Amino acid sequence: MYLIIVGAGSIGSQLIKLATEQSNDVVVIEKDSNVAERAASTYDCLVINADATIMETLEEAGGDQADAIISTTDEDAINIMVMLLAQELDIPSLVSVVHNPEHMQVFRQIGVNVLENPQHLIAEYLYRAVQRPSVKDFMHLGDNAEVFEITATKGSEIVGTTLREADERGLLGDDVLIVAIQRGQSVITPRGETEIRTGDLVTVFSKRGFAPDVMELFTGDERVDGR
Repeated sequence: MYLIIVGAGSIGSQLIKLATEQSNDVVVIEKDSNVAERAASTYDCLVINADATIMETLEEAGGDQADAIISTTDEDAINIMVMLLAQELDIPSLVSVVHNPEHMQVFRQIGVNVLENPQHLIAEYLYRAVQRPSVKDFMHLGDNAEVFEITATKGSEIVGTTLREADERGLLGDDVLIVAIQRGQSVITPRGETEIRTGDLVTVFSKRGFAPDVMELFTGDERVDGR
């Protein structure tokens, strides 16, 4: 895949590392000369020290050949300008970070896939790690719904029951769905006869997110509330 990455800062550098390790053709545009030089000496990619909000820069980066462009700067105005120029070049996939939630709709109106306020997401992830140690990962869907991974602990109500039994007893309800179960090195597709065991890493979809009763179903009395 031919990728253009705009910005080689804290977010961009991690993206460059990942993209180059996956053997993509990567071109980086970075306006700061010191940051650009550091990226060029660290990663196996072409780094252009220039302003990405100028069409000639995107053309120099091969915008007419790119499969995708990802803008990672810390200024929404720059990111939206990059996306508008990329749209003129007909780059198929437009992706950008968005720092101010009020700007989300502007990006979406021109067909940009967005990552909202990555700093806030990191802070929330760290807070969840303290608040609910059994939750390993999560993703928001809509206003309240979330998909998350949680470890089933000994003594919790669902451990030792099959999914059919849990459904018959009303443990899951209509707003909770078990999507997958990781047991050791194996990933199990949930079926009616599948039994939840202690230590299972369960992927859960919940329309009510991290509701206390949903969490306690898998973790028993575990709760960390800061008091």
